[in-house]
Amino acid sequence: MKNGRNYPLLLAGQFLSAFGDNAILAVIVGQLTRMQKSGVITEETLRARSALYTMLLFIPYIFLAPLAGYLNDRYAKTTWLVGGNAVKLLGTMVCGLSIWLGYEWQIPGYLIVGVGSCLYGPAKYGILPEILASDRLVKANGTVELLTLLAIIVGAVGGAAMIDHLSLETCYAVLLGVFGLSLALNRAMHGTRGNPMVQLSESVAGFGTHLMNLFGDRRLARVLVGTGLFWVCGAAMKINFQAWGLGVLNLGTNLQVSLLGLWLSVGVMAGSMLAGHLHRVGDLSWTRRYGFLLVATLGLIGTVGAVPWLTGTLVIGEWTFFPWVVCLLVSAGFAAGLFLIPLNAALQAESDSTKLGKTIAVQNLIDNIGMLLAGGLVSACVASERLVGVKIGAGQVFFVLAGMVLLILVWLRFPNRVGSDVAAQG
Repeated sequence: MKNGRNYPLLLAGQFLSAFGDNAILAVIVGQLTRMQKSGVITEETLRARSALYTMLLFIPYIFLAPLAGYLNDRYAKTTWLVGGNAVKLLGTMVCGLSIWLGYEWQIPGYLIVGVGSCLYGPAKYGILPEILASDRLVKANGTVELLTLLAIIVGAVGGAAMIDHLSLETCYAVLLGVFGLSLALNRAMHGTRGNPMVQLSESVAGFGTHLMNLFGDRRLARVLVGTGLFWVCGAAMKINFQAWGLGVLNLGTNLQVSLLGLWLSVGVMAGSMLAGHLHRVGDLSWTRRYGFLLVATLGLIGTVGAVPWLTGTLVIGEWTFFPWVVCLLVSAGFAAGLFLIPLNAALQAESDSTKLGKTIAVQNLIDNIGMLLAGGLVSACVASERLVGVKIGAGQVFFVLAGMVLLILVWLRFPNRVGSDVAAQG
């Protein structure tokens, strides 16, 4: 139902919901810093648990993606905006039980939050054509995407600041308030309509068929691998930041660690904006070169700690900065943004325009599988000394990641699209 108040309510609710998703992870992982500094857990345990908790959010997206799509097609999307937040509230309450019953209760709690996020995700974009005129859709999609990215950054930093300065009880009370307010805003929207003709079996079968069709196209299959590779890198770096910031940079607070991800995100945004001006849609001729630039910056990040001048500091008031580290993180994000955006544009332009929603759903599945694999990669590095007798420290994880990206890039050549006037081999 096209109603004037639905759109601003959607934007406000979406920002709070995405903020909560990231703030609760920062609160959970931030407790590891306290535990490691007080000697309750080792650095290896901190690294392993950081990977585990980050991976929990991706699991529902992989296994429940077809179901989430079906539910959002059959029932009103406003129902699942509210329902997704209700599930997130339940997950936050389960996490809160850890205050009395032990840290491990946050595992099922955050997994439930991930289920809520999976159910909420399709509705926030799918509802736009139902509440806005068609000439506003492009701008609206961009606004939702921008607000989501902003909420991710602010949520990670805000959650880190909360766990640094507030009690755990207060942190969870704030998070319950955030998800509760998001639910109330979505509940205030005028309800949209569902489609009772949609059947689960047909919806799941259609998803599977479209996935196979995309991977049957040699060029689009490699484009999907490329976008997945971007998310592998981003997730692996952010998972590793906690241990790297504490152990290599000797940062003292969760807030300082969260700023590492902020600099990476700034680079991604800058690279993404520039890519749109440098390349036409379908032009992948520079894509692998941007990937090689990313490999080089990952390698340089891995040398931080071993090369003393890279950890030189700049003190401004109460804040301590690592100028060269900031430059490297921004550069890595910049290369990653240049790498990703041409791939996204090619996928949207070259896949079946009548099934673009399914194409994006398949891409989201591949991206979340990539992020889950990133958690597995970091976990394998943590366990390497126990399994094969070779210790891979937090700094060396960047070398491992660079090597993996390099191997995939060697294979990742993009065939030209038949009939295209763009040299898009890449």
